[in-house]
Amino acid sequence: MGGAEDDEPPFKRVKVSSGKLGDLSKSTFLREPASCSLNDLMARPLVCQGDDEVVGSKGVVKKVEFVRIIAEALYSLGYNKAGARLEEESGIPLQSAVVKLFMQQILDGKWDESVATLHKIDLMDENIVKMASFVILEQKFFELLDGNNVMDALKTLRTEIGPLCINNDRVRELSLCILSPSQRVLAGMSGQYVLRAMSRTKLLEELQKLLPPTVIIPEQRLVHLVEQALDLQLDACRFHNSLVGEMSLLTDHQCGKDQIPSQTLQILQDHSDEVWFLQFSHDGKYLASSGADCLVIIWEVKLDGLFCVKHRFSGHQKPVSYMSWSPDDHQLLTCGVEEVVRRWDVESGECIHIYEKNGLGLISCGWAPDGKRILCGVTDKSISMWDLEGKELECWKGRRTIRISDLGITSDGKHVVSVCKDSTILLFGWESKAEKVIQEDQTITSFVLSTDNKYLLVSLLNQEIHLWDIEGTVKLISKYNGHKRLRFVLRPCFGGLDQAFIASGSEDSQVYIWHKSSGELVETLAGHSGTVNCVSWNPADPHMLASASDDHTIRIWGLNQVNIKHNGSGSTGVHYCNGAA
Repeated sequence: MGGAEDDEPPFKRVKVSSGKLGDLSKSTFLREPASCSLNDLMARPLVCQGDDEVVGSKGVVKKVEFVRIIAEALYSLGYNKAGARLEEESGIPLQSAVVKLFMQQILDGKWDESVATLHKIDLMDENIVKMASFVILEQKFFELLDGNNVMDALKTLRTEIGPLCINNDRVRELSLCILSPSQRVLAGMSGQYVLRAMSRTKLLEELQKLLPPTVIIPEQRLVHLVEQALDLQLDACRFHNSLVGEMSLLTDHQCGKDQIPSQTLQILQDHSDEVWFLQFSHDGKYLASSGADCLVIIWEVKLDGLFCVKHRFSGHQKPVSYMSWSPDDHQLLTCGVEEVVRRWDVESGECIHIYEKNGLGLISCGWAPDGKRILCGVTDKSISMWDLEGKELECWKGRRTIRISDLGITSDGKHVVSVCKDSTILLFGWESKAEKVIQEDQTITSFVLSTDNKYLLVSLLNQEIHLWDIEGTVKLISKYNGHKRLRFVLRPCFGGLDQAFIASGSEDSQVYIWHKSSGELVETLAGHSGTVNCVSWNPADPHMLASASDDHTIRIWGLNQVNIKHNGSGSTGVHYCNGAA
């Protein structure tokens, strides 16, 4: 595999250098208190609640807010009597009297009165008052037009909506409705849309989005908070690696280590020398492997999870240090160390094309998202783009890459990622020409781009792996360590459910797995007898991980189950593959 020394050939063994009109009484926004008996009233005194009263052991949950949220939840579930009873018994109304009046005026279509009441609500932000007034008056405008009261609609537009001095583009659209009724159909970004009044219930929902939650409790706020709590539990679970069927609110979510692939299920032994690189196809149905024996092997993943050889690709004259699957997984690019790039048909096993540059070697390869162009790093530190037939379309010269066999292309096709200096990664737009850089303090030995293009995983000379957020302004968000890397290039990977884990090989013959968010080391996998050079997590199966080693083997890791039985497997539950299974 490629070393990180810029002036030496990157052999794997090279040492790396340093609606509707409605009644509010039928709305979930507000309910009238339910009737109660005299005995009920006598049984409990009317309580005046303080805004600073709290509940819970943390002392952070305000009782007034908590009760209001519960009341809203009861109403939204249809338990109107229970919601009204809670308001009455607690003495805490869901909405204040002025807000109740405002909401009823909206539903009754009393536009001028509702705008006047809006100004009586204690709103600190004058912009919110203006935007809410605009929405109300726009509804008034449309209802007047619908009633053929064109002159009153024009008056509303001129004397009430216009003076607000906001959303001038929308005001012009409303003006067109006066001049020509046919203009009420406009062309928008997602097609045509009609300018017209909404239902008053819908209007109330839109106003709710504008007004602060202290004024009107957002709909289903309690459900939203519970869903947030469940998401936080999942994020905090260090071993979560399975799709969630049902999560109970009655117990906290917790997974065990049994969700992490930690048991060797199969050992693939078809390589005759060190295995340097491997990568699953995007659909997880194939695994490609390569290494010092100049051989590329395509393994097919059977329905029972076992691997068998589909093709052996020979033709490279030098060790194969890098590979890249086409977007549709029908083709594979393979790159020999400072040699040529070959394009293979995965189904037939045929070499379709060979890409080369006179007097120069190729060191990396990748696909454009359209599958019609390929990119390659070149030994003269440039990056070239070819069409599939080998015509060079573009060449970015200058210090674009060094002799590290890594090349990243974002799935939107906008950016190419490469190591341009020993400690610098370059992200450049081949169309926009915009550039961003990641500057490390240590020599970079390899990197990998996450499938969602949000993160970059960078392996360093000092035995650390760094996780960078590359959306917007680049920033370092996590570091992983514990593995051993002194001499060779090791290729880590993202993996698991939602790529929640980081895995890497190590020179101590083990595989290390970290929880991506927390940086916690959650598992080490022993079994190989030589340096583990590369790991790849099956993107379609969070419970399947592959590792490539100097011991000439590939190990397939799965869940640690007590009674794993495969046809032809030994008592250890490990299936050995020499040739087709």
